[in-house]
Amino acid sequence: MADNTLLKVKGLKMHFPIEEGIVIKKKVGAIRAIDGIDLEIESGETLGLVGESGCGKSTTARCIAQLHKPTAGEVLYNGVDLVKASEHQLLQARKGIQMVFQDPYASLNPRMTAGNIIAEPMIIYRQRRMLDISKKGIADRVEDLMEKVGLNRHFKNRYPHEFSGGQRQRIGVARALALNPKLILADEPVSALDVSIQSQILNLLDDLQKEFDLTFLFIAHDLAVIQHISTRVAVMYLGKIVEIAKSEDLYKKPMHPYTEALMSAVPIPDPDVERTRKRIILSGDVPSPDKERVGCYFYDRCPKRMEICKNNIPQLKEHGSKHQVACHLY
Repeated sequence: MADNTLLKVKGLKMHFPIEEGIVIKKKVGAIRAIDGIDLEIESGETLGLVGESGCGKSTTARCIAQLHKPTAGEVLYNGVDLVKASEHQLLQARKGIQMVFQDPYASLNPRMTAGNIIAEPMIIYRQRRMLDISKKGIADRVEDLMEKVGLNRHFKNRYPHEFSGGQRQRIGVARALALNPKLILADEPVSALDVSIQSQILNLLDDLQKEFDLTFLFIAHDLAVIQHISTRVAVMYLGKIVEIAKSEDLYKKPMHPYTEALMSAVPIPDPDVERTRKRIILSGDVPSPDKERVGCYFYDRCPKRMEICKNNIPQLKEHGSKHQVACHLY
């Protein structure tokens, strides 16, 4: 593993079983939410993960955090495989890996105050004797974190329903920072917020990354958001990574036909350019993820498909500086 690589995902798969029967259940198939992906995240960077709804982005984050136990593959954090780790090793690793969830209305316990929500991770690790901090230290850190994310510390005794959506997401960010993590898995953290609030949260995450030397896996389906915040971008389709590149390279010169189609859908704030440019309209729907595929996962909808694509799955290979693409065109 490279010195600067914080997280390495190898051959990750997550297949959810399809079962029939009420009393005696029988497995009749599987939903291939993730079907073998490789990822590396370097310390201090923001890797954007983008793709259509249902392509496996959120499942990827949950498998990295071990909220789902993967069907196969490795998740190496600081050299430790979290898939095979003991309970103690996993607890230690989770101090360094935290999540910010998509829905700020559903991810906060309505029966707990904002202060208790932020304090909870520290209380749990203190009880397990894995965090050396006093009760006063926890209270002080809660107030400090609230100030860091732009909340008045005097609001610590308020309940989630007393906050706006943007304020609730700030509470979620403060909770994620409580244990001094290195890696934040941000699962569409701004998609449920108004556009004006989105920019505030994005700027907040950017400031926190610089202050605490954080690393982000940032999941979104909004390409403008991904471009704004990401160092590198990984494009996902039907449980597979089809392209990974530096953000500026991907937006200037997308290589995979699916990425080209995504980029062509991004509006350009220039009426003359917008009128003349050509949009790529994909035919058909996303195939069902319950089918095992023998060829390219994008074959059914690809405007550039070839005979080789039908029965051969393309592998992710490097084409240029840190630009990887899984396509037989290259």
